[in-house]
Amino acid sequence: MKKTLWLLVAVLAAGLIAAAVSYPKVGGLVFAAGISLENKLYGLEAHQQDIGELSIPYYRGGTEGGQAIVMVHGYTADKTVWPRFARFFVDSYDVIIPDLAGHGDAAFDPTWDYSQQAQAERIVALMDKLDIERIHIIGNSMGGYIAAYFALAFPERTLSATMVDPAGVISPERSDMERLLEQGENPFEIASAEDFARFYPMTMAKPPYLPKMVLDATAQTYMDRRERYAQIFKDIHGEPRLTARLSEMQVPSLLIWGEQDRLIDVSAVSVWREQVPNLYVRLMPEIGHMPMVEAPEETAAIYQTFLDTLPE
Repeated sequence: MKKTLWLLVAVLAAGLIAAAVSYPKVGGLVFAAGISLENKLYGLEAHQQDIGELSIPYYRGGTEGGQAIVMVHGYTADKTVWPRFARFFVDSYDVIIPDLAGHGDAAFDPTWDYSQQAQAERIVALMDKLDIERIHIIGNSMGGYIAAYFALAFPERTLSATMVDPAGVISPERSDMERLLEQGENPFEIASAEDFARFYPMTMAKPPYLPKMVLDATAQTYMDRRERYAQIFKDIHGEPRLTARLSEMQVPSLLIWGEQDRLIDVSAVSVWREQVPNLYVRLMPEIGHMPMVEAPEETAAIYQTFLDTLPE
């Protein structure tokens, strides 16, 4: 069904615009059209909110005034990784999915700070503008790091924190990405289509179907933003790891991890489990670094079960 939807969007969009723009541009427009259609089906709308430093693009859907869930993407990703997961929560929650500064449709400025602290503070600023006092926060990868940081820095504003394959601690065993970094190669810094072809399979064990033109457009975006992403990477890794602070986490917390993660090794689960008090942990066999994209329904069921354990 999803493959058929994307093929239909691709054929219609490509037929209308292929003659006017470059092939990667067509792929980008196809992806935007597909996401827009899916968001309408899922009850999500695109918004923009000025927080002073920048204007934050975000999706929102569900019950405004109800408990809010903020979904935070990872490094080099954006808000489009969440809708297929988010659709399971719009009937009961106020769902907000922002683009972090420097990612997606959000602005980038080389003078800004892209550390976990800075991004968490921007989420607080967005909450203040939207008159939201407390949130359930869930994040993937860098977003998981930010979710944990948020819970530690702003416990009074955190209903719960969920980390999905998060960064933030040192894994006892090295991942494929970490071995490359030790050799001086950052797989996220894409300089060619060949680089992207090597990188993309590392991000997911079970990636959803996307037309080749969409993948080509994604590769081009990585190439265009290579210097930007390199700066953000330095800011992320300039902060101390979370290990020494995890024992301070007092909010209800859930850890979800794909066992086939090639970017951050699943052995990191032991560190989180040892340090975070009363941590719920769920491992997902045959899933990689992005469970909410690879298995959105299964991951949503895990998250809903956790939310059901919390007081209203």
